[in-house]
Amino acid sequence: MNPAWWPGEKHELFTAWAISQGIIINGVSPARFPGRGLGMIATRKINKDEAIITVPHKTMFTPTRIPVSFRNKFPAATPTHVLYAAYFTHGSPEDLRPYALWRDTWPTRSDFEESMPILWPDTSPSLLPPSISSHWTTIPAHTQPHTHAYETPHQNLLSQQEKRLRSAYDTVVSVFPETDWERFSYHWLVVNTRSFFYLMPGEEPPEDRNDAMALVPFADYFNHSDVVCNVKFDGEKYVFWAAKEYEEGEEIYISYGHHPNDFLFTEYGFYLEENASETLYLDDVIFRDLSPALQEELEFHQYYGNYQLTADGVCYRTEIAASITYMPLKDWQNYVLGYSTRGVDERKSEAVIRGWIDAYIKESDRTITLLEQRSREADKHPDKVRMLLRRWAQIKRLCEGAADAVSC
Repeated sequence: MNPAWWPGEKHELFTAWAISQGIIINGVSPARFPGRGLGMIATRKINKDEAIITVPHKTMFTPTRIPVSFRNKFPAATPTHVLYAAYFTHGSPEDLRPYALWRDTWPTRSDFEESMPILWPDTSPSLLPPSISSHWTTIPAHTQPHTHAYETPHQNLLSQQEKRLRSAYDTVVSVFPETDWERFSYHWLVVNTRSFFYLMPGEEPPEDRNDAMALVPFADYFNHSDVVCNVKFDGEKYVFWAAKEYEEGEEIYISYGHHPNDFLFTEYGFYLEENASETLYLDDVIFRDLSPALQEELEFHQYYGNYQLTADGVCYRTEIAASITYMPLKDWQNYVLGYSTRGVDERKSEAVIRGWIDAYIKESDRTITLLEQRSREADKHPDKVRMLLRRWAQIKRLCEGAADAVSC
């Protein structure tokens, strides 16, 4: 292996262990990428459709790997995620010993503290993107009222994650009252960031997708990208195939799913420089311009919330929300029902939408200014400040591109 790629002795020891467990490793290796941590690298030229990793089911960490005596301490409906984190926290040293070399390769808690917003208690919420924190610097909270509850899978991300973690901790404390918060939350984050979708052939997917998860040794070195290798689990093995030809020294990725950068940032502690799924949400900006009566109309017609902004402009839901701000209500109702386009004015809609995007650009400018000030003041967490500055610069560029698209 090229010395520049060498991941370290503990990763070499784990690789040898993985091979001894029946994992087939073909032309790839864990590698250290300067400034980005670990990933998977091609150690030779790899052909398209070549199987590069095969992980037998017997080596995966699934619910059956947890002793029945341990599982029976918990209610039957306890989420798989909670059981995994509880076991790595409270399982007997003897039972956990077979996984020692694998666990040595996992990120440390300090690694998570550098990159995971959930572990950033000293970071002002307003410095995190609104989709993560639900806070704005330029929009007072009392001017962001929404009158109806609605599902926001890619908004309020941090509070949703905190709620899941706190619920998990409370469940484990009910069984192990002495559970240490830092130790348990560390294992919860390990499971959250390193799990693969796991469903045996013929099984029905659970209501909560997070209950269909397994840890897959060695495959957890893969980083995320939109350009990925192909993956399949057939009940006996997980197989990873090269989706294209790779040259020696090229990083190989898998996909964690089609997620916007704020989701990746919150759940995994990174975001992509280029992300085809990048999306922002204008909900808070839009709701401050809508009376309760207009919000009621949007909710009744199923156009309430989740107003998306992408590099191509805004979604149709946003256009509908814009039109309700200037159209007579009866005309608007006929429009959304498909009866008439009377009263629709494309230029007026563009002006309204451009105002909403400009509000997000203003938020970006203000937050970037605050972060630059912290940077000049020798902030005690410079890496976090740089990470946030890059993210806000991305957000501003996305807004500017969307504004141009809307104005075309």
